[in-house]
Amino acid sequence: MPHQVAPLPSVGKHKTLSTAKRAGRATDAGSFLRIDDVIASTGLSRATIYRLLAAGDFPAKIALTIRCVGWWEADVTAWLESRLGRPSSEPGEGQAA
Repeated sequence: MPHQVAPLPSVGKHKTLSTAKRAGRATDAGSFLRIDDVIASTGLSRATIYRLLAAGDFPAKIALTIRCVGWWEADVTAWLESRLGRPSSEPGEGQAA
């Protein structure tokens, strides 16, 4: 009798986790961007990103492992929108209390 494998769980609008990963997004909640992705998204150099980060003018990096950091995609997008003078797409985000 052949061994049956359970189907992978559905993830949002993607059929399976593996197809979602191939599409570049593991979940619909968002994803982490590595430094090369942040450079491509912002058009800024690596040095400028780290200079802004040190000055507190760029979203904080998040330690993913001991030697790997990333930026939450939504944080970088909100930062870009704030530079364009556009309201943030998330309610309450970017507003002073």
